[in-house]
Amino acid sequence: MLILVTYDVNTENAEGRKRLRLVAKACCNYGQRVQNSVFECVVDAAQGKQLEAKLLSLIDAERDSLRFYYLGNHYENRVRHFGVKEAYAAEGLLLL
Repeated sequence: MLILVTYDVNTENAEGRKRLRLVAKACCNYGQRVQNSVFECVVDAAQGKQLEAKLLSLIDAERDSLRFYYLGNHYENRVRHFGVKEAYAAEGLLLL
């Protein structure tokens, strides 16, 4: 299934900047960054719950915001891309 993860971490202090780095790094382990604070993650249900738990353990709920959009298994027609960055095939070959 495709999960869209978005976050806004308060970076007014060093602790916030550290949380931002940790959240971004955790998201990189599960998906592809598509905008600064937006990741597309193709995961199964267990991985999705694991990602959610990991990110919730990293943020400060009093200062930060975290959103999960569950687009399901048939997401191909639910995502439309416009603009400068090319869309990528979430389940395709990814070359580094």
